[in-house]
Amino acid sequence: MTSRPAPRKTPEAPPARTASKKPPRQKAAPQDPPSPALGPEDRARLLAGTHHAPHEVLGAHPLPAPAGVAFRALRPYALAVTVVTDDGQRVELHDDGDGFFSAALPQASVPGYRLVVTYRDTELEIPDAYGFLPAVGELDLHLIGEGRHEELWRALGAEPMTHHGVTGTRFTVWAPNARGVRVVGGFNYWDGTGFPLRSLGSTGVWELFVPGVGEGELYKFEIARPDGSRSLRADPMARRTEVPPANSSIVTASHHVWQDDVWMRERAQRAVHEEPFSVYEMHLASWRPGLTYRQLAEQLPAYVKDLGFTHVELMPVSEHPFGGSWGYQVTGFYAPTARLGTPDDFRFLVDALHRAGIGVLMDWVPAHFPRDDWALAEFDGKALYEHGDPARAAHPDWGTLEFDYGRTEVRNFLVANAVYWCEQFHIDGLRVDAVASMLYLDYSREDGEWTPNEHGGRENLDAVAFLQEMNATVHRRVPGVVTVAEESTAWDGVTRATHHTGADGLGGLGFSLKWNMGWMHDSLGYVARDPVHRRHHHHEMTFSMVYAYSENYCLPISHDEVVHGKRSLVSKMPGDWWQQRAGLRAYLAFMWAHPGKQLLFMGQEFAQGAEWSEAHGPDWWLLDPSYGAEADHRGVRDLVRDLNSAYQDSAALWQRDFDPSGFAWVAGDAAEDNVFAFLRFAADGSPLLAVSHFAPVVREDFRLGVPGDVAAWRVVLNTDAQRYGGGGVGDPGVPVQAEPVAAHGRPASLRLTLPPLATVWLRPA
Repeated sequence: MTSRPAPRKTPEAPPARTASKKPPRQKAAPQDPPSPALGPEDRARLLAGTHHAPHEVLGAHPLPAPAGVAFRALRPYALAVTVVTDDGQRVELHDDGDGFFSAALPQASVPGYRLVVTYRDTELEIPDAYGFLPAVGELDLHLIGEGRHEELWRALGAEPMTHHGVTGTRFTVWAPNARGVRVVGGFNYWDGTGFPLRSLGSTGVWELFVPGVGEGELYKFEIARPDGSRSLRADPMARRTEVPPANSSIVTASHHVWQDDVWMRERAQRAVHEEPFSVYEMHLASWRPGLTYRQLAEQLPAYVKDLGFTHVELMPVSEHPFGGSWGYQVTGFYAPTARLGTPDDFRFLVDALHRAGIGVLMDWVPAHFPRDDWALAEFDGKALYEHGDPARAAHPDWGTLEFDYGRTEVRNFLVANAVYWCEQFHIDGLRVDAVASMLYLDYSREDGEWTPNEHGGRENLDAVAFLQEMNATVHRRVPGVVTVAEESTAWDGVTRATHHTGADGLGGLGFSLKWNMGWMHDSLGYVARDPVHRRHHHHEMTFSMVYAYSENYCLPISHDEVVHGKRSLVSKMPGDWWQQRAGLRAYLAFMWAHPGKQLLFMGQEFAQGAEWSEAHGPDWWLLDPSYGAEADHRGVRDLVRDLNSAYQDSAALWQRDFDPSGFAWVAGDAAEDNVFAFLRFAADGSPLLAVSHFAPVVREDFRLGVPGDVAAWRVVLNTDAQRYGGGGVGDPGVPVQAEPVAAHGRPASLRLTLPPLATVWLRPA
């Protein structure tokens, strides 16, 4: 084949002049439409669980025109995935391997659609989880970022809901250090490959709405950690959990219909400082071992109401893995322990107590949390809930971790938790555990083991700010709720309002009440001594009045005083069995008359001789008539009933608990006689005379000064009464006439016969 010669140019004949023309546009060669399949990078990140934006690559997405819409799904173990659009089109997606499926539909825009997923033994038709906008609002994210979301449980955790007309559950979790988060559970056979959550920006919140998942489903979060490892974690915001030792979270919603409207209305009008407040502390799981929340609701309200206590205080009910911690090492801060039933079962118990006229306090533990590797410790691979400094994070006494109160999100987690129990479970008060361990940087630490604060002091300023915020928030949102501090030092202003600054320059912590640990320690030390030595320790019973009005105090005889070698309350008393019971009765009546509110732990109301054990609880058999110890144990219980009755009938014993004008010594220095006598006054000035005699002898004609305007007094309570197991001394049954004989700086006086080891209360006849 020969080549064709090139055409010859003819310069002699110039070309004609014509209009300028653009060269003709060449048509682009036809290109293949863009592939709907995912690229290798996205595939690898999804399979590794480290994709922060799975919704941007899974689901339905427009392709460049005219390619249509790409549909992508990640369904491990599926044999086929088909898209069914709302207009009836069915397109089977291409199997791209490793559980990925994709196809392009010639649609101008993304249609409504569902997925039909075929497995070996079943076929599911469901909405696509990656076809939904976030189910968390912008305001929620803003408040979370600020650390001021007071209803955090509504934004985080597992929330059954209807989203864009579809029922399912929204899963959200705060994990700012995670490289990726997936949700696993029974609904996906505990394989989260096809259920990655999306990151919602700088807040550190991850979210996924999963259609078809409802109440009762078990779940956890699979966290891809910064070091490349993975960790399976229970939901920090779980509202329900499995029964320990199992530890999965459970999707739940409340369906309880409250019936305590009257109680809740009246509660908001009460002022604890000027109301009767006697508390029966108890451990729910061991009060009557084996009872559920609903079974407790059938027995507990009647028992507490019969004894006349105004409130119960529940040792921690938040979920905890180790029963031997009594609930003080919490892993599920938003979930009542599943050992006794569901969250609604616990609501049923609270409701029953309220309808019986009994308030409910619960122990709350924001001081620390355990190191279990499925819970909060290094939740997303780094220190998150705990302080970033390991020395600050480690609690030196309990082998646990301390919260980082300086982190806004952590503080929010705890403040919202306090609000949650009060609003969602109608709890009437929070007794905050181990406050002293929170307040001091050097708590249980030696020199060199702690770093001073910015002012060079030992105060944990972050913890102070947290407690102030918690108290201010709870009291603002839930009027009538009481907060009580277990604080064992002389920290100034525990019960002072948060906006009032003290000598230390810090505002008050804002608690309603503080446990008077000093009174407890001193008074128990006194009554534990042999009576012959008590005169040398008289000040141990009077010293509490030196500081009685520095805080709003509650007098606690709690579980801590009757366990682990400390002996039960009656067993602390010296002498024979009769003297021990008499001493116990006298002490309880002294306690009920002393300024401040009262708290008594279960079993002590009937003089249980053994220490409390969570394994078997109180020795109820001691109250069985067949045991033949009615005077021994039933007598003490009858006294506690009468103490509460006389207490509530005597405004002098509670109306001015925190006002110095409500108390006056009559005989505070009768050390040789082992006698303590004082007057209590109601707001209208009406008095009550309390006389405690801690010697095992009868004292005849013991003269005590009284106000001159009262002609006669009557005994309203005598702990030596025979019905309590006493000897019946000193209860004449008729009014005692005042004599115009001055005594103890008063114009009139009474001559009394003081029973041995007994307390007597008298009021104007």
